[in-house]
Amino acid sequence: MSTIDPHRALTHEAMAIVLAGGRGSRLRGLTDHRAKPAVPFAGTMRIVDFALGNCVNSGLRRIAVLTQYKAQSLIRHVERSWGFLEPSLGEYVDIVPAQQQVDERWYSGTANAVFQNVDILCETLPRHVVILGGDHVYKMDYGVMLAEHVERGAALSVACLEVGREEASGFGVMAVDAAGRVTAFDEKPAQPAALPGRPGRSLASMGIYVFDTDFLIEQLRLDAADAASSHDFGRDLIPKLIGTGRVFAHRFETSCVNLVGDRPYWRDVGTLDAYWEANLDLTHVVPELNLYDEAWPMLGRQPHRPPAKFVFDDPGRRGVAIDSLVSGGCIVSGARVRRSILFYNVRVGDGSLVEDSVVLPDVVLGRRVTLNRAIVDKGCVLPDGFAAGVDPARDRERFDVTERGIVLITPQMLAKAAP
Repeated sequence: MSTIDPHRALTHEAMAIVLAGGRGSRLRGLTDHRAKPAVPFAGTMRIVDFALGNCVNSGLRRIAVLTQYKAQSLIRHVERSWGFLEPSLGEYVDIVPAQQQVDERWYSGTANAVFQNVDILCETLPRHVVILGGDHVYKMDYGVMLAEHVERGAALSVACLEVGREEASGFGVMAVDAAGRVTAFDEKPAQPAALPGRPGRSLASMGIYVFDTDFLIEQLRLDAADAASSHDFGRDLIPKLIGTGRVFAHRFETSCVNLVGDRPYWRDVGTLDAYWEANLDLTHVVPELNLYDEAWPMLGRQPHRPPAKFVFDDPGRRGVAIDSLVSGGCIVSGARVRRSILFYNVRVGDGSLVEDSVVLPDVVLGRRVTLNRAIVDKGCVLPDGFAAGVDPARDRERFDVTERGIVLITPQMLAKAAP
């Protein structure tokens, strides 16, 4: 009798396509020079590592990452971080730049991005295709979703979760029957439909889909031939398929039951406020997202750096970090760091105070620098006496400040503000 986990058997026969070509313009200056999936997260990771880590942990090890917008840092990261898969066993992460394979246009929608690379599916011929975005923070066993898809005889399964109606207008909003069949799908509606009996909640698509491969190829070709289509899964393809009766909803929480110690956790970090909050969540004593679970490791490139170092222990000159994540290569010299994340190779000078802030790699903070509720982009050099998050009016003259008062500082902003 076979001892192969049936979920792993399904993932072994499937292929994942990660849509990682988006800019993420709501992240403002953080995506001026990188795609949203390449934005650093949690001290040592990039946002795309969550999708790729979930694939590998699920046993889904044939992966194509579709890129487009300012992809160089994303390409470099994936090449250097995910090259440990074994091609001789049919495992790989392929980076697929936009190549205008079908015509002279770039990708015009999510469905068009997959259609322009349909040759990959025709060559590989997986049994199922898992399509997911590369720009969300979450842990999920895709094998559970695949198993449910097969058990139901679905042609398309759409992962979903409940959200508050006030935020549901940013998602595809679904209605389902008692069997889990999708009966309606409305992409980013102005007035989201509420769940029956739950007026404050809506059922939202996560942008994670499982297709039977033959069905997907057929529908992509039909959509490509439709001149009236915007060639997007949520706006066009899925709504047209509702009437077939073969589209089912997969509840996200059912894919998390085997992740030891974890409650369902999913975050769209598409705004600066959401990005800051999701990072700062990790500094809590017991964060909702467990990055220390050895049974479901969140993988990615861990730069080889010396251990973090804290120096000086004199009154008024003590190097300490409290309720914080401090990565390798950091030196906190006679400074205080509270409720913050320091990515690798950050230097914090004497007398500085960093609170409730996210400091990306290779940042240098001079002496007596004050940061409060700030995001500091990679490579910034903050001079002695610099302050941000203290004087809102002054911050708005030099930097981006969000509705919640989070200050974004980039090297370009510093150069522009220099006397």
